[in-house]
Amino acid sequence: MKLFITGGTGYLGRHLIPRLARDGHELTVLSRDPARVIDGAQTAPGDILTPETLGPAMAGADALIHAAGKVSHDLDDAEEMWRLHVTGTENILDAAEAAGVKRVVYLSTSGTVAVSDDPDFLGTENSPDPLRFVRSWPYYRSKLFAEQIALKRSAPAFKVICLNPSLLLGPGDDAEGNSTVSIRRFLDGQVPACPPGGLSFVDVRDVADAVAVSLTKGRAGKRYLLSGGNMTFRQFYNRLARIADKPAPMVNMPSVTRKALSWIPGFDQITAFVGAELSKEEMELACHYWYADPSRAEDVLGWTGRDPQRTLEDTVHDIQQREGQRFAPWVS
Repeated sequence: MKLFITGGTGYLGRHLIPRLARDGHELTVLSRDPARVIDGAQTAPGDILTPETLGPAMAGADALIHAAGKVSHDLDDAEEMWRLHVTGTENILDAAEAAGVKRVVYLSTSGTVAVSDDPDFLGTENSPDPLRFVRSWPYYRSKLFAEQIALKRSAPAFKVICLNPSLLLGPGDDAEGNSTVSIRRFLDGQVPACPPGGLSFVDVRDVADAVAVSLTKGRAGKRYLLSGGNMTFRQFYNRLARIADKPAPMVNMPSVTRKALSWIPGFDQITAFVGAELSKEEMELACHYWYADPSRAEDVLGWTGRDPQRTLEDTVHDIQQREGQRFAPWVS
């Protein structure tokens, strides 16, 4: 199958390209750097924000994998993320349909559906629209609108499958990557207190597998949550502490922290208590619950996430190995 890929040079892309190459697909990766060399794929110069560069690069492709984007919780990046996620998605879908592409695998995020302030919440693909939560978070707001655009474009001759992975963990993130920043901060001793919320994460290698099977499986116009584990931040940091042989955070942040974030003077006090340089948005995110149910992906795609303990061990190992530190895995 001839595949056209955006976002092929990012964290997921570094796992996705070799995964798809092993299946024998012919891969073309969109790149703003025409001199870029990617093992297992050819590159095509272009930019999702420059529509005229997309059509020629996509000619002859059977399917599009759209994974390009930017993860940031800095309010200064809000306009850029809207352009990349919303305008960029519109541009790439227009070009794909005009080029005769028959199938699109769109990479969204679990945060477009699986987020709540209820600790008993477990998000499914049919959970209520979370706009009341994400309207003030530029990354998730832009991804929500982009996802809606993508799913509405799905048609019998232009099938769009949406994958919604939770937080990507595993080896291979950039040294300053946003996916593994919570683990790097913990390893650097910057997390003395646990936020009151809960998170969901998935192994980046398993997401690459989900993309591969979505090229032939999955119902058009539907989303599929991908989660390898759901746990409170206390459980998350306790596991990391055992893996890295480091002390766990000593205290829990109070459950009223989320409400306290609305007090402008109180926010400085909270961040000082946490001890890390966190934005207000990052604190708000950590005070919510991001639990996701992957049952639909398991049932329809035949997808299974690996043991979350292995994902955490591999992530810590990778970070410490690159930093020249000792890795002492915890054995249960």
